Amino acid sequence: MNPDINGLWPALLLPVSASGELDMARSIGHAKTMLAAGCDGITLFGTTGEGPAFSMEERKSLLESMLGSGIRANQIIVTTTALSLAEAIELGRHAARLGVHRHLYMPPFFFNQPRDAGIVEAVSQVVRGIGDDGLKMLLYHFPAMSTFGFSHEAIAELVRRHPGQVVGVKDSSGDRAHALALAKAFPQLAILVGAELDIAPVMVEGGSGSVNGLANLAPGLLRRVMDAPSKVSEADVKLMTALLGLLSIRPNMPFVGAYKAVLAEQTGDDFWLNMRAPLSPLDSSELKAVREGYRAIGAALAHI
Repeated sequence: MNPDINGLWPALLLPVSASGELDMARSIGHAKTMLAAGCDGITLFGTTGEGPAFSMEERKSLLESMLGSGIRANQIIVTTTALSLAEAIELGRHAARLGVHRHLYMPPFFFNQPRDAGIVEAVSQVVRGIGDDGLKMLLYHFPAMSTFGFSHEAIAELVRRHPGQVVGVKDSSGDRAHALALAKAFPQLAILVGAELDIAPVMVEGGSGSVNGLANLAPGLLRRVMDAPSKVSEADVKLMTALLGLLSIRPNMPFVGAYKAVLAEQTGDDFWLNMRAPLSPLDSSELKAVREGYRAIGAALAHI
């Protein structure tokens, strides 16, 4: 595995009030729960964490609070995706000043399908603007959200321009063949997948680990998968499949809301049901279905 970034890094769910205010104490508590359960670190402000909906000041403040709570800088990947390059650079500089050098970045996503040349230049401007020799950037490949992805040619050019700083790809395409092709084409890079059922097959072929949402709910399960990717048990595959099935137990549910509903059920804390606008909580029938589905998984839940 790539030594720069590897292992299990949950895409951290973030708790907000009914009016959308970030709850620092619950955020820190959840992060520490993930670390105590064996995760290598946590990923802040990714898509699962509703990251693009938070302001620069909110994102800076939570990162500072996480570090102030005793979480180490090398236990955090910070997502610097923002709607302008200047904001991404400022978020990156702030993190670097605090010693957080592992970053996850998706270029601005409000233009449909920009050309490779523009994507490459956006990333290059951010890397140069941050100005951190210790930067370890993962390229955030999530075409379903951004309308574009990082082609092999764009990745190769960014690695050429920024050796030792652009160190890998976080593949949220949900396409196993795509992730396997990345691992084969770029053995020198950290390839981390978001699709939980693809973690083991990609790691066997040289992948470095995962940034994913399910680890918020089942860190022990994901830790087992990653510790022995060539020997994942049928029971663990079945359990992952059942838990992931909760995300689509009703049609067109927001996956973040489904994850939060399960976390509320696990913790007995319905504060987790809140969402940051423009996302909205599950409706009553969706929430009932998720909770009942989770309980129906039954005895296997003792092993997550």
